[in-house]
Amino acid sequence: MKPFMDEHFLLQTKTAQTLYHDFAKAMPIIDYHCHLSPQQIADDIRFDNLTQAWLAGDHYKWRAMRTNGINEAYCTGDKPDIEKFNQWAGTVPYTMRNPLYHWTHLELQRYFGIHEILNTKSAQGIYENATAQLIQPAFSTKNLIRKMNVKVICTTDDPIDSLEHHKKITDSNFEVKVFPAFRPDKAMEVSNAENFIAYIKKLEAATNLSISNFEDFLFALQNRHDYFASMGCSVSDHGLEEIYAEEFTGSEIEAIFTKVHGGKSLNNIEQRKFKSCMLLHFAEWDWEKGWIQQYHLGALRNNNSRMMQQLGADTGWDSIGDFSQAAALSRFLNKLDSDDKLAKTIIYNLNPADNELMATMIGNFNDGSVAGKVQFGSGWWFLDQKDGIERQLNALSNMSLVSRFVGMLTDSRSFLSYPRHEYFRRIVCNMFGNEIEQGELPNDTAWIGKIIQDISFNNANQYFGWE
Repeated sequence: MKPFMDEHFLLQTKTAQTLYHDFAKAMPIIDYHCHLSPQQIADDIRFDNLTQAWLAGDHYKWRAMRTNGINEAYCTGDKPDIEKFNQWAGTVPYTMRNPLYHWTHLELQRYFGIHEILNTKSAQGIYENATAQLIQPAFSTKNLIRKMNVKVICTTDDPIDSLEHHKKITDSNFEVKVFPAFRPDKAMEVSNAENFIAYIKKLEAATNLSISNFEDFLFALQNRHDYFASMGCSVSDHGLEEIYAEEFTGSEIEAIFTKVHGGKSLNNIEQRKFKSCMLLHFAEWDWEKGWIQQYHLGALRNNNSRMMQQLGADTGWDSIGDFSQAAALSRFLNKLDSDDKLAKTIIYNLNPADNELMATMIGNFNDGSVAGKVQFGSGWWFLDQKDGIERQLNALSNMSLVSRFVGMLTDSRSFLSYPRHEYFRRIVCNMFGNEIEQGELPNDTAWIGKIIQDISFNNANQYFGWE
């Protein structure tokens, strides 16, 4: 029987162990999509305790706690931090076979050198040990990032964000590059006229421009796109149920904007046409600047209206959706490619039933101009666990070139999430190592080790151009 989560965790063969320890382990990290707070990085804060560093904002843990029968007061409520932690510690033994169980213990090991299994008996000692370390200067947010050998971070930022914290980070000469990513989802969300009008007012304030028609609206957004570029941004990101690719005319869009700006509700086809128009504009701006565009597709968000009303978005009430993806995605990418305006593109899929769809779709638009120009992104959200990662890698291997894959990201709000890269790398090494030992791949560890290093770091480093 193997020990629990020792140095060969997830590595089932000697070859897998060699690939991980000799090739993958020491590679730096490029985190090209996450939800870390730029302010917490800029201010180089230290967390007061393990609860603040580990549970605050983590809807993965909140969902598990709720499922375990833990009252909301211990998740998003105002219970004391130690009580929240104890409820989490009591939940951890019930998370076995959920990735949270592995992530929890990887994070305790890598950040704090704690190798105990977290449960109600060990909770107090682990809490005190980790908290005692967290309050030390060596565990500030910047040092937590340094500890994991991170080279680049891309946060997720709305066009109206001031980016003042990114400027502060740059001015501090922090050696890790922290760039904003342009995420204009709210600028195309017209399902609620009142919310859209409120957003326009914020956009006016951010640009010091008056917006009275669609042309004004586009000009203001492009102004922010330009500003983001001036702050080092070269990545956009969209979190969508599906790609929108309806046919529209300029006069239709102007009329739709006037209608919603006037406070009137739009019907479904009007909403889809407006979103289709905006996606094309954003994509063309990205192409003009040589940015990389990312599309996170397939989440069915805010399912629980009662809890959405109480707690707001991103608090753990989302799930996998079953949207029809292929036809619209094909039309959208083809429109950009036909106009020779298709930027480097990463497409993330949340429904595993669509893995092969996505893995084949990217091949339609990889034109030889750039290695891996259109990417099938890593398993994300509900799929960034062992089975989800393996299924994405297998689909990509079978339908495309996994050797050109740009690898893993954290997609996390926690500064303690970087061991997810280790988790991913161990899975990749295990897959390759097993196939070498089974005679399905040649016993050429030098070449396959290079592929492992490329997937871990080199491909992303070249793709994004952040030398």
